[in-house]
Amino acid sequence: MSAIGVVSSCSCLRPGVWLLKPGMQKMSSFGLHTAARCAAKDYYEVLVLGGGAGGITMSARMKRKVGAENVAVVEPSKTHYYQPLWTLVGGGAKQLATSARPTGSVMPKGVEWIKSRVTALDPDKNCVWLENDIKISYKYLIIALGISLHYEKIKGLPEGFDHPKIGSNYSVHTVEKTWKALQDFKEGNAIFTFPNTPVKCAGAPQKIMYLSEAYWRKTGKRSKANIMFNTSLGAIFGVKKYADALLEIIKERNIAVNYKRNLVEVRADKQEAVFENLDKPGVTEVHQYEMLHVTPPMGPPDVLINSPVADEIGWVDVNKETLQHKKYPNVFGIGDCTNLPTSKTAAAVAAQSGVLDKTISLVMKNQLPTKKYDGYTSCPLVTGYNKVILAEFDYDAQPLETFPIDQSKERVTMYHMKADMMPFLYWNMLLKGYWGGPAPVRKIMHLGLK
Repeated sequence: MSAIGVVSSCSCLRPGVWLLKPGMQKMSSFGLHTAARCAAKDYYEVLVLGGGAGGITMSARMKRKVGAENVAVVEPSKTHYYQPLWTLVGGGAKQLATSARPTGSVMPKGVEWIKSRVTALDPDKNCVWLENDIKISYKYLIIALGISLHYEKIKGLPEGFDHPKIGSNYSVHTVEKTWKALQDFKEGNAIFTFPNTPVKCAGAPQKIMYLSEAYWRKTGKRSKANIMFNTSLGAIFGVKKYADALLEIIKERNIAVNYKRNLVEVRADKQEAVFENLDKPGVTEVHQYEMLHVTPPMGPPDVLINSPVADEIGWVDVNKETLQHKKYPNVFGIGDCTNLPTSKTAAAVAAQSGVLDKTISLVMKNQLPTKKYDGYTSCPLVTGYNKVILAEFDYDAQPLETFPIDQSKERVTMYHMKADMMPFLYWNMLLKGYWGGPAPVRKIMHLGLK
């Protein structure tokens, strides 16, 4: 998946079709992991920091590699959320409860769940510190701490969420407020924001905008809504093929896009949103709103900032092809907490997990990593209650599509993949360590045309 709710590796899972592998018949066997508590031991062969998508999938893979008793996961949260579903929860198409499961139910059987929070990392001594000054040592460390939400960096938040007319699909505490604001809309400006920071699932801020527009059309309120997308970016999307498709939709649906506008203040009592013009630093503009959807500023977890494993900003500093730390060869990173130059999504986590699995296997054998991550990531761009553009691309922002069709087209089939197939596959394959991205599927699909 956070500063409000769970911090996890995010977000927009993760494309296409999953291939079954030998041993899959064992996947459905449920059992109890080692009881959540302070660590039973003070040393583990593999220590995983974070119990989001990246942490759970890697702990499942490491269990098969070194044995469950030699793997531990540090995760304080009692609940694990499938956060990509929150777009549809905010749009009223799914219930919040369907995105949640107890953390214990997704923890691999036999793996130690250390229900605590990491407070410091000391990779020079191969150990980490937890709350209550508990020290845990390791042979190999996997960092999967996700990304932190910073609503507090916007003046007037998070307390502004106590008022009506405002919501955010990025927090378990505010996503249902989005649906309430959507339903209660009467007439005026509906504003959707994108912050001046990296975010997880960069398509999500506009997905809820398209759902809102569709809802108001369905309920006869569209003519009363002035829909605005105020983004700090200078483009609607980072990949031209999909950006062109989105701009056509925006034009057809009469949506106003204001570039280089960063939300800096919310005056919820007055229903006013204040934006800074990034092209004119210090210059602000105030918009009245009847509905406001906030995408918060985000950043690396505090424990990583200024730590030995972080780059100058605070992200885990890993090799972008192998996911091995650039300085510490027994430390690895996955997901939103890393400085990998690709979009932060759970689709990326899926692809990264397969590469990282191979990397760690070779490192354990004192061999050099050979498998290379190409930056694959995916964002199912929800453009209506039965339409999705499935964006898939690589480090170079070039399309890297799974299916031999034009994925920049809105498709009903892709919507059902997003809404129905992907949650099932997330819980039953990705978290169990059996899905390493769509590359094998893509190869089969495209070879079939030759």
